[in-house]
Amino acid sequence: MCSPLHRPGDPLAGAGRRTFLRATALTGAAAGLAGAAAAPAVASKAQNAADNVASWQPDPDSPRFTFVVMPDTQYLFDGASLSDEPVKASLRYILEHGRDENIVFLSHLGDLTEHGLEDEFAPLSAVFGMLDRRRVGYSVLAGNHDIDSRTDDQRGRTPYLDAFGPRRMRRLPTFGGATPDGYNTYHRFRAAGREWLVLALDWRPSAASLAWAKNVIAQHPRTPVILTTHELVYADRYGDEAEFAPHGKHLWDELIADQDQIFLTLNGHYWPAARTVRKNTAGHDVHLHITNYQNRYYGGSGMIRLYRFDLARNTIDVETLSPWILGRDAGELNELERREIEMTGPEDSFSVPVDFDKRFAGFAPVPARGPRPASKLLVPGTVAYWRFDGEHREGTPADPALRVKDLSGHGNDLVRETVPGSPADALRWSGSHHPDQPGHGSLYFDGGKPPLHGAYLRTATNAPLNAKTFRSGYTIEAFLKLPADWDAGRNAWSAILSRRGTLGAAGKTGGDPAEPVATLSLSDGPGLQWAAAPLNQPTAITNWSHELDRETWWHVAVVNDSRHTTMYVDGCPVARNPATRTHGLATLGLPWLLGGYEYGGTLDQLLRGWLGDIRIVERPLPVRHFMNA
Repeated sequence: MCSPLHRPGDPLAGAGRRTFLRATALTGAAAGLAGAAAAPAVASKAQNAADNVASWQPDPDSPRFTFVVMPDTQYLFDGASLSDEPVKASLRYILEHGRDENIVFLSHLGDLTEHGLEDEFAPLSAVFGMLDRRRVGYSVLAGNHDIDSRTDDQRGRTPYLDAFGPRRMRRLPTFGGATPDGYNTYHRFRAAGREWLVLALDWRPSAASLAWAKNVIAQHPRTPVILTTHELVYADRYGDEAEFAPHGKHLWDELIADQDQIFLTLNGHYWPAARTVRKNTAGHDVHLHITNYQNRYYGGSGMIRLYRFDLARNTIDVETLSPWILGRDAGELNELERREIEMTGPEDSFSVPVDFDKRFAGFAPVPARGPRPASKLLVPGTVAYWRFDGEHREGTPADPALRVKDLSGHGNDLVRETVPGSPADALRWSGSHHPDQPGHGSLYFDGGKPPLHGAYLRTATNAPLNAKTFRSGYTIEAFLKLPADWDAGRNAWSAILSRRGTLGAAGKTGGDPAEPVATLSLSDGPGLQWAAAPLNQPTAITNWSHELDRETWWHVAVVNDSRHTTMYVDGCPVARNPATRTHGLATLGLPWLLGGYEYGGTLDQLLRGWLGDIRIVERPLPVRHFMNA
């Protein structure tokens, strides 16, 4: 089904992904440092307001969400050189844009401080209180500058652990647990309708901690995992593909490679930024990214990286920016700051294609939707419902005397018609179907021209549907698929569903009088065309879809609400829906055709492709009540 880019009420509905960066400054902009030598400013009233955002409520069901990464901040917390404003600006950004960006989590990648001293951790700890007060989910981990780099996670108590240990983290709704030593943690958040897990591993996790990490994953067997740690991959020069550091290779061999749920790893420590993709032992991609800007102006200027997950597009869009610089008046920026507003190189701003369903299928397969009984599809107002499932062997010809029952109970049965000289299998059974189709089966129509050949179905001569004018509106739905060899020269302008009788015979004086009074056809694109003569217009009014991919199942719905007619493809309204006022459908009391199209009252083209369930309802239906909903 079609998913909106933003939910109703979003202030940025329909906006480009960077619109808010260009159109507005951050609330706390006035308190930013005017230059490199400026001292940390006192928070303004606007900043305090940003810290008091009413609530933290990411949308757990939207297919689009943002995961934020903050790399090494050590040069901003270096002994007596303390500059907390860049980090404050980044955290304010998260609070202020949590809704329009659907920010679900923040991961700091370690090296929070330069020397791991209590006096360095104290101001940083206070800044992170902004997130604590709003109960925003985040993780931190120790880098080599935060602890004694010669030790593993059995080192005991440190200022790092006092500031950011489990005692603090367990107050957050996303905290899952920690190793007994406190240096390794895991976190969970809900987004895109499922649970996600973040592993935050120490600078040097012990063997026991790696066993703990495996156990955490085992306890969440259907959950995708993002692994964060300080050191994993690196690159020698900007633009180089990342490769494993020795410790990173150890983590890969001992943990990551055999844990198929880990699909993304994030680390800092090295620069420049880089990335690579490796196959795990299951043969699936693992994306390994390094992000670190401490070598750049002002210790990295509080840079954050936004991982915008878009499960509707099977893409992760990545952007790197400095909210601290971005939020300031452009006239106040020095030459170096202007370069650091946003990093736009190929290792800083990029998109990662991920077929999430396929990538996660090994541990969290998407269950196939089962067939639904016909009775569940008979919504009030249903006047015809045909489906082609049942006990039929794939590819077997349909009976020459085939009669398809109208499951609505209104007697609009379908009978087979075959062009003389066409083979017996011009109409044959198939198990192929749209994944959201109620009936798990279809009919394959092997038609076309020249010469005209194939078979089609028509309503019986006395079917009540033939006389329907649909004055109160209508919804016509069909599932269809076109074969790879569908050719415009041989197959264009065939119909999925059409109504016998010409516009001229119905007294419609505008347009081509030889056209049928109603047809849901396939153009030479191929695209969908609904050309139908309403009761209140002198000619047919046409709705057009975009072009359709071959070898793909599609759902089409045409809805008239007694005022306008709207076409939907897979639940999404198409662009070319005319504003013309229309109601009802003209009729000469003649049969409807499935797979057949007449011109001038004579059979002119036959469908080549599959048809699944088809339903006609004599009232407008909302999208949520379509057959594929």
